[in-house]
Amino acid sequence: MPTGTILLIDDEAMLRQAVARTLELEGYTVRQAPDAMRGLETLREYATEILVVLSDVKLPDGRGLDLLPRYKTLAPLAEVVLMTAYGTIADGVRAMKEGAFDYLTKGDADDQLVVVVERAAEKARLQRRVADLEKKVGVQYSFDSMIGHALALEQAKKTAQQVALTEATVLLEGPTGAGKELFAQAIHQGSPRRSKPFVAVNCSAFPKDLLESELFGYKKGAFTGAMTDKKGQFEEASGGTLFLDEIGELEAGAQAKLLRALETQEFIKLGDSRPTRVNVRLVAATNRNLRQEADAGHFRPDLYYRLSVVVIPVPALSARRADVPALVQFFAQQFAVKLRQRALVISPEALRALESYNWPGNVRELKNVLERASILTPPNQPLAVEDLPIEIQLAAAPDSPISDDPRTLRNVEKQHVQRILLECGGNKAEAARVLGVAHTTLYRKIQEYGL
Repeated sequence: MPTGTILLIDDEAMLRQAVARTLELEGYTVRQAPDAMRGLETLREYATEILVVLSDVKLPDGRGLDLLPRYKTLAPLAEVVLMTAYGTIADGVRAMKEGAFDYLTKGDADDQLVVVVERAAEKARLQRRVADLEKKVGVQYSFDSMIGHALALEQAKKTAQQVALTEATVLLEGPTGAGKELFAQAIHQGSPRRSKPFVAVNCSAFPKDLLESELFGYKKGAFTGAMTDKKGQFEEASGGTLFLDEIGELEAGAQAKLLRALETQEFIKLGDSRPTRVNVRLVAATNRNLRQEADAGHFRPDLYYRLSVVVIPVPALSARRADVPALVQFFAQQFAVKLRQRALVISPEALRALESYNWPGNVRELKNVLERASILTPPNQPLAVEDLPIEIQLAAAPDSPISDDPRTLRNVEKQHVQRILLECGGNKAEAARVLGVAHTTLYRKIQEYGL
């Protein structure tokens, strides 16, 4: 049964009561007003719950057509259906142009009224869901959602917030997994383009000979297998933001075409003879030093200077270790929701180990470690150091020997095994090969020494 609130504005009391009764029998809550003034007051008070405004065209203190913009201003997510005793085609056309959902003639059958109101209510519900989703996405990808307060992160956020309000091209520099795409999304959400598409393309995910068609599209028959026209990601992002990750992977031909597209906001698709115009704001990212790449002739210098209007260094996690506890808590809560379980409890020793690790994979690696721990750690048991990956355990292991005398064979062997494991990045098979022992022997030594 339909649910929701309808605002009914009509000065004919008997008709108003009859229409209200019909809608209430369908499951709606109906708020009534006999004139425009009280109708606007009711709409102002209950704007967040009213789905449909059902208004008479001719009211004692105003005309529904003239009041339509005020209805939409007070409740932009609600739909307006106008009713009249003497409908004309001209008034109906004007009502639709002004934003009315429909235009009904009084006396139409109740079932027609119910159908129109339900269609209007369903559209209003959909608009509210979209608005709620956009709000959640905006919060999720806002600068305020970024976890941490390290100086390097705060400086990057400040620069990104300033440039987000402009149309400037942005180049994000930083290691893989540091959060460059999160910065790109926050820049988009902080820009006037936030209601338009955000399209992300990882340039390293496509073969070089396919990347150009992925970015710019092609026409039917442009090559063998091109059975239909295809929009490129530039066209999909028109009006919004295009994020090109790992832009250093672009081959020379695609670099030249990208440069022209940025300068002219137009390009020619494969197999086409006419240019396609777009309106795109570009945010690019790289884990390379593009200036050095350009100086070495591996990247077009003119494209580099076009991309680097504003360069934002996104810091590695190792440069903001103080943010690790906050990130750990955030990911523990996130995976608790995802896995429908209580949040993982981290022992003080495990937290110190996580803080002391160098995190070559940055935030992405930390997130993966917390997801693994949330899955494998038994319920009601805190995460211990020995539950962490071996490379984190090794990084946290004290350098001091087991006894006071470092000359003992046990201490010498432990320190050597620990050093080889660290050099091999925790790869036990590789460490066993370097040490010249069987896998079972290495595992026994790891257990014996608590590595």
